[in-house]
Amino acid sequence: MNLKYLRDGVKAKTLAEKEVTISLNPVKVNNSTVVTPDIAASNGVIHVIDRVLLPK
Repeated sequence: MNLKYLRDGVKAKTLAEKEVTISLNPVKVNNSTVVTPDIAASNGVIHVIDRVLLPK
């Protein structure tokens, strides 16, 4: 999935093969709020969230 074009309610698959739901305004992944977006890393971009995502 190309996440370049995010929409409210879009689903994305994690590396653990689990789905997460993206919400906008505020930007959230499931129930976790993105607190610091767009941190450049050597292998991509990091977005800091306010809680840990655990696979169910």
